[in-house]
Amino acid sequence: MSFIYFSNYDQLYKLAFYPIYMKTSLFSILFIIQFCNAQTPYPQDYFSSPLDITLVLSGTFAELRSNHFHSGLDIKTQGKEGFKTYAAAAGYVSRIKISRYGYGKALYITHPNGYTTVYAHLQKYSPTIEAYVKKQQYINESFELELFPKAEELKVLAKEMIAYTGNTGGSGGPHLHFEIRDKQERPMNPMLFGLEIKDTTKPVVYELFGYPLSDGSHINGETSRVKIRIIKLPNGQYKTEQITAFGDIGFGIISTDKQDFAANKNGLNYIQTTFNGTTCLEVDFKRFSFNETKHLNRYIDYAYFFETKKRIQKLFIQSNNPLKLFKSHTTQGMVSIKGDTNSIYKISVSDYKGNQSDLSIPIKGLKKELPEAKPLPLNLHQIIAKEETILEKDHVKVQIYRDSFYEDVAINFEVTNDTLKLHKPSIPLQKSININFDISQYKGTDKNKLYIASVSRYGNKLYYTPTKKRGNTLTARTKYLGNYTLGVDDEKPKIKTINFKNGSWISNYRYLKIKISDQISGIKNYRATINNQWILMEYDTKTQTLVHDFNDEIIQDTKNNLKIIVTDNVGNSSTFETTFYRK
Repeated sequence: MSFIYFSNYDQLYKLAFYPIYMKTSLFSILFIIQFCNAQTPYPQDYFSSPLDITLVLSGTFAELRSNHFHSGLDIKTQGKEGFKTYAAAAGYVSRIKISRYGYGKALYITHPNGYTTVYAHLQKYSPTIEAYVKKQQYINESFELELFPKAEELKVLAKEMIAYTGNTGGSGGPHLHFEIRDKQERPMNPMLFGLEIKDTTKPVVYELFGYPLSDGSHINGETSRVKIRIIKLPNGQYKTEQITAFGDIGFGIISTDKQDFAANKNGLNYIQTTFNGTTCLEVDFKRFSFNETKHLNRYIDYAYFFETKKRIQKLFIQSNNPLKLFKSHTTQGMVSIKGDTNSIYKISVSDYKGNQSDLSIPIKGLKKELPEAKPLPLNLHQIIAKEETILEKDHVKVQIYRDSFYEDVAINFEVTNDTLKLHKPSIPLQKSININFDISQYKGTDKNKLYIASVSRYGNKLYYTPTKKRGNTLTARTKYLGNYTLGVDDEKPKIKTINFKNGSWISNYRYLKIKISDQISGIKNYRATINNQWILMEYDTKTQTLVHDFNDEIIQDTKNNLKIIVTDNVGNSSTFETTFYRK
């Protein structure tokens, strides 16, 4: 018995055929090959659209975001909230999470085929799920919560209405964030499962950069990152003028894609680079895991992003980059240029629909004499990435744990009065570091109002950094370099009514609305009661609004005494009391 093996989409297909003396037609073999190659491990008719409107995207899967890859599709909702959201397939609600930040109101449905779908930034849940959630909120006396219902508690049918679209959590506008995750909770591109998004537009390549990567290497005579001019051709493809180079080099691009019905600049689906026709690197954005998404900061040129807010995708793999998006072909995406040679480096970028743009870079090998490298400033501190380091001066100590940095670096460390200058936030950290301030020199109540703050780039604003106090030490964990100082917050949070006044009759109102704010360290928690009974008030951080729905039917009395206590992150507390009437 003989076997031929065919590999496609990570699946191994096996074709067994009879001994050679038996007659097997070429047509039959070709048919089986074609059938095998047409297969996909992702079910194409299992998941339906979560909305009953045309799917138009503001965000695509795995596009580059701040400190992470986007884990789903952001589906536009015409600038409005309240569109019915449907279960993409039958299953059960396996997780419900409500947070002031992040996904806001989110719902997770586990399906019999092992996948989980996620629906986020929701306005509210369906009546059955909403009742389940509110019961738990009142039991726990908390708006924010995370629940894991049992499989038999909240079963849903395919295309059953489960929620309404919204703008909760950290969203920048009304939309539905939709994900499909595999059994290992890894997000996957939902478009792999047959969701239809119209896209006939090729990706755009905006900028190209070259990177000399070894001692003695250079591009156009430069030994550090160099911008290379792109020429767009009449057929929509791209090229550059011939560049000169020597040694080990790599390239990076700024490139985005967009779909037909939206102007948003979205992410790519696939990148391939070749050198003289041989593949160097492939970047496939079909799946990633949450424990690696932070390493986007190793993938992009982080220093360039700090300066310009533009993300260069580096098409070579540096050390300590664990991203599994890459498929490297022996050289980690780098190419080696020798003198007196002529080569072609090519970059191809594609969207999910296969629209492709190509960029060709002719390279002439030319070795040049280079000036001596400038020595590092003497005041920098050398950090060995594989070792723990403690930097200490006066009343400030910085603990840098092993592997906090991706590679050995030299950073600036200065302390002046209550200000720490810890380099610039132009070097990415893969682990948090500890910043400690000794505040024993402060006396009395002043000490209780202190917090550690990051200083804005131009020094005109302080931002609260989550701070813990142990005795005379304040500690903040952070993943950003930059300037830090001690801030003082001696102001209490502010509380005021929005849609009623003290002593008002509000029988015809459905909602009770209160605004709470804290301009320095921010709101940590709040608690609202009516006639000494806890009530649910949903908190929208974007509008700084607390809202109670009278349909909760908690309030039964005519005269109602409302009491709200709000505490900021330093511990300042405000109490607000008022009275209203309802029939």
